[in-house]
Amino acid sequence: MSTYVSYSHADGVARITLNDGDRGNPIHADQIVELQAAVRRAGNDSARVIVLASTGRFFSVGGDLAAFGSQDDVAAYIDDLAEGLHRVISDLVRNPAIVISVVHGPAAGAGFPLAASADVVLAGRKAKFSLGYTKIGLSVDGGTSLLVNTLGLHRVLRLTLLNDVMDAEEALAAGLVARLYENDELTEAADALAASLAAGPALAFAATKKLVRDAAEPAPEAVLRSESLSIRNLAASADGVEGVRSFLEKRPASFG
Repeated sequence: MSTYVSYSHADGVARITLNDGDRGNPIHADQIVELQAAVRRAGNDSARVIVLASTGRFFSVGGDLAAFGSQDDVAAYIDDLAEGLHRVISDLVRNPAIVISVVHGPAAGAGFPLAASADVVLAGRKAKFSLGYTKIGLSVDGGTSLLVNTLGLHRVLRLTLLNDVMDAEEALAAGLVARLYENDELTEAADALAASLAAGPALAFAATKKLVRDAAEPAPEAVLRSESLSIRNLAASADGVEGVRSFLEKRPASFG
């Protein structure tokens, strides 16, 4: 039984849904295990299209900071969590299926690069994208080179260092979002696009996806590994500990 992620497959379309919507679909170790299993099932089912969506108000709030704060060895926990998330992102990027993410609300922290790992990002007008890692003394994680290739160097520096929030209109103009819909039209539009792609030339789609992605980022796993090492080290630093603690205590951080 899956608690945090649901999976279904029909007519060539695998649907993976983050369904811990009441909590904002936070990313933690148990959720990542289920997400990995769902992506693997899509491969075993030879899905032509993978639709990644979520329930609740958020696409994902990002890392579960309450889980971070409860660990005796937070560096080891975050290292394992980052590696698991990176495997999911790598598997989606490498999968011959066309991946569609459906972002109806905020995609924050690691939820941002998870959504951006899709080949086609569909968004509702209430979607927002933010990173926020440096707010809590951590470095960005989940696909820095992926975001730089999509959004450009200085926009990513703004999002990572100034922690600005990118709304759906800016994300569309920047090329991250492929198509923008009213929120009440988003699910129907995603279903129609998934059915259209599933009925298309799967081999040509897969070959084209590989060629384009290899041209943009031939070795994404190398960057993901560097991110794991960085965030692991920062999680054990005084600033990392203070950043998580101050967030949980709902007070301004006092960095060294």
